[in-house]
Amino acid sequence: MFEALFILTTIFVAYVVYAIVDEQKEPAKPRAPAIKPEAPQVAAVAEKVAEEKPAVTRLSKAAPKPPATKAAVTKAKAVKKAPVTAVKNSGLKDPKTGEVATTYSNYRFTKRWIKDALVTEGLLDKVYKNNELNADTETAIKQAIAKLEAMDKYRA
Repeated sequence: MFEALFILTTIFVAYVVYAIVDEQKEPAKPRAPAIKPEAPQVAAVAEKVAEEKPAVTRLSKAAPKPPATKAAVTKAKAVKKAPVTAVKNSGLKDPKTGEVATTYSNYRFTKRWIKDALVTEGLLDKVYKNNELNADTETAIKQAIAKLEAMDKYRA
């Protein structure tokens, strides 16, 4: 008798817990405002006001352009004549595997093959450990990475 009562109580408790969890999973429905937007009326009033303004007031608001100086004109011509070259800085490419690394600005998180390439190309003395990094070595590493980017072998 007690066993049957225990089983029924356990089933009831499980059902209550299930109902509560199921209720929490349903997203709360936001209350919609009872007022409807009156956008068409506002737009009609704005058009009516725009039509009533005289054309003279619209033209008088435009500011006249200042006269262009000779230096500005020559600078603008130089910009127009300059050839358009796309700067392609998509990363470094591993010549062995063809893998392209695009994030290597922080030496601590740089891929291992980039660190090895810096040493094999003679740009760095060794592969530095994280505890060996200081301001001087980081500037040397950044200069070495810039030289490595310039090499055709490692361009992506």
